[in-house]
Amino acid sequence: MKIKRFFAKDMRTALLQVKEELGSEAVIMSNKKVAGGVEIVAAIDGESSPSTASQRLNKPQQPAQSQYTQMAAPAAPAGRRQLDDDKVSLQTSAEGGRSMTKRFANMLKQYSHGADDEPQHRAENEDSLSALLNRQSSTGHKPHSNHQPHSNRQSLGNQQSSGNHQSSGNQQSHGSLDSAFARETGLSKLIAEDRRVERPTPRLDPTRYDRGRENPQSKGSDAEMETMREEMTSIRRLLEHQVSGLMWQEVERREPLRAMLIKRLERMGVSAELADQMACYIPEDTKPARAWKALLALVADQISVTQKDILKRGGIVALLGPTGVGKTTTVAKLAARAAMEYGADNVALVTTDTYRIGAHEQLSIYGRIMGCPVRVAKDSSELADVIYQLRNRRLILVDTAGMGQRDVRLSEQLDTLMQESGSVINSYLVLPATAQRKVLQETIEHFRRIPLSGCILTKLDESLSLGEFISVVIQNALPVAYIANGQRVPEDIVIAQPKYMIAKANELLEKSTENEPHYWNSDSEGL
Repeated sequence: MKIKRFFAKDMRTALLQVKEELGSEAVIMSNKKVAGGVEIVAAIDGESSPSTASQRLNKPQQPAQSQYTQMAAPAAPAGRRQLDDDKVSLQTSAEGGRSMTKRFANMLKQYSHGADDEPQHRAENEDSLSALLNRQSSTGHKPHSNHQPHSNRQSLGNQQSSGNHQSSGNQQSHGSLDSAFARETGLSKLIAEDRRVERPTPRLDPTRYDRGRENPQSKGSDAEMETMREEMTSIRRLLEHQVSGLMWQEVERREPLRAMLIKRLERMGVSAELADQMACYIPEDTKPARAWKALLALVADQISVTQKDILKRGGIVALLGPTGVGKTTTVAKLAARAAMEYGADNVALVTTDTYRIGAHEQLSIYGRIMGCPVRVAKDSSELADVIYQLRNRRLILVDTAGMGQRDVRLSEQLDTLMQESGSVINSYLVLPATAQRKVLQETIEHFRRIPLSGCILTKLDESLSLGEFISVVIQNALPVAYIANGQRVPEDIVIAQPKYMIAKANELLEKSTENEPHYWNSDSEGL
């Protein structure tokens, strides 16, 4: 057996080299891809050579019957039965060889017909050598490879004619059958491997998601899912409400005093969280009237107030807050108190409210009545100049422009003034007692962008409950400085006291529940 290794740039060129050097009877032993191309190891029987192989293809073979006659002529008459059996067996093998050779001839015939006959025989000879050669020729891009297939096709055509001539002779030896079978097996493996390498990778379709979105069935399913989600949400809320009701019933059954105290604090306006926390400190065996007074005292202890009076401490005091909370009236009350105690020469008023028509006129009238100077500052630079001119005054009260709790431009100006000029400004937030708890909480959160020294409660005389304000100042730990309970200047303003605030809140609660017999009344005196 003769074995030889071939190197080529592609599989087609390597196969042509094998056919040219070893003939069509060569067997492909192995193939693999290497750097620069492919490597094929082919082999042929030692008795055969390229010249003898070509001669064998061109020389017509004798019929199988004549060959058998020549082989059986020297045999003895006694062994004729055995020779007859061998004849039958050889004829059967020859028929198998003819079918194998015919198939290989069809493969070569398909390749010789070219690209025109390729679609016709593709289904029958998909694993043939011509299909592999056609794929290799279609993938080639270099110019010098365009002339090579023509000559190779001619040589293959000659081989095809010789192969057809062999098949018409109906003779084949056992060695030729084995070689043909080995060639077909090697070529099939080679073609299968080449197809596996050249199989293109599937690409994702980027429009499949758009098609899914445009599908009306998907839109309908999305609407159904949204409806189901809403129903599940409503069911969940209903269950939560029922469970909370059951839990509250359990609290009322086990701790009736605590449940009554929580309800009463909530009726006062205190938040549910704070009411629950405060009621936990009251023992369950305490009498109701005594328990309520103890609870009010406990709430009063949680309210913080300023340690120093604004009038006694002096300095620069700015009142901040939303529009309409009573900043100007509170400034006038504090100025009148300071003028009565320290003299009008030690008090000065400054207003920055230039947005409303005639806003500074009200403060100017109060200043003329009290004999205190009144200045107007349009921006932060003018405010800094005015404060510097009035630096010898004991108390400078600044009335800021009333803006919503979501607009803190003036607060930012005061913060910038403190950083640039070095002036210490004590800012107090003015909160009305008539506001809702959420409004008060939002106001504190927005104005806390600057340091707050405390707050001043106004419009207590117009309020129906004080629990909202108490809850907010306790939860935010905001000290209370003054409480304004009327429009009179300077009478209707007092220094904040926690007991006074709790007593006022309890008084408002009893007024609102005096016609409800299931609530008990209690006297908050002695607190």
